[in-house]
Amino acid sequence: MPWWEPENHADRRPLLLARGRIKAAIRGFFEARGFIEVECGALVTSPGNETHLHAFTTSRIGADGVRHTAYLHTSPEFAAKKLLAAGEEKIFEFARVFRNREGGRLHAPEFTMLEWYRVREDYQAVIEDALALVRLAADGVGETQLRHQGRACDPFADAEWLSVTDAFGRHAGIDLLTTIRPDGTPDRDALARICGFIPAADEDWSDIFSKMLTTIEPRLGEGRLTVLHEYPRPEAALARPSPRDPRVAERFELYACGVELANGFGELTDAAEQRLRLEAEMAKKARLYGDRYPLDEEFLAALAQMPPASGVALGFDRLVMLATGAPQIRDVLWTPSLS
Repeated sequence: MPWWEPENHADRRPLLLARGRIKAAIRGFFEARGFIEVECGALVTSPGNETHLHAFTTSRIGADGVRHTAYLHTSPEFAAKKLLAAGEEKIFEFARVFRNREGGRLHAPEFTMLEWYRVREDYQAVIEDALALVRLAADGVGETQLRHQGRACDPFADAEWLSVTDAFGRHAGIDLLTTIRPDGTPDRDALARICGFIPAADEDWSDIFSKMLTTIEPRLGEGRLTVLHEYPRPEAALARPSPRDPRVAERFELYACGVELANGFGELTDAAEQRLRLEAEMAKKARLYGDRYPLDEEFLAALAQMPPASGVALGFDRLVMLATGAPQIRDVLWTPSLS
């Protein structure tokens, strides 16, 4: 039955009203802490440069009639960092973002990403923000637990802090850091060997890592929130290396009920290093998918003058889904036409 049939909408309406209460509470959280709400443009010259993210491509026709390729952004990250370079220090946005090749219970091609940044604060601060927001969402709808697919998570309990290395050791029996060289470069063959399978010719270290992580993720956020932190450097293209260990980076993800809710970084501000990382991502994308997106040269120029910062992207729809116990993401979207 279409979502716009009155009886179907009536079933979903309590979830949608809860969505509004959660959004209002989150907006109040940021405003009380001196954040500015911003609005980043969705039409961009580069939609993001991660290998497995796929953008919607369109055309912009100038006043002179010349056609230029443009994209709908997969994240407001590049634009938000330009604002940090311009002088903003604490910003947030409920951004409409677009990702192709996505759909299902946890994914929609158009969704809302809550993204925020703090200048001159380490990523511990934004991790604490993320934990507070999840608790705020549950409290805002009068729930004491997050729920998904028969699993429950108490967001008010002390969160589990688990490094990626420890997660692989605990749940897969793998010493992940032995497969990363001291300079942070990965050893594909070493990882394949300890994982016990022969990778395909076109699979690299990151592909093997991702396969293993999918077996671990369902065990994260069981009973309480899990902060999965200190990602290997090969899996943190936009994050700065950890001062504690150059093999890992200041990246974290937040999990509840086996579902990833947020992804954050201590932001990389070395423009030359960032260019190399993004070019490597696009080279892999071209090899795997026969496509590549241009780099945002303005972003790289702005990065050179951006102050140290930390930021997070949180899937707002997923947060609402878990806080309300909705079965799937389309249940908490006002107009889920393409989900």
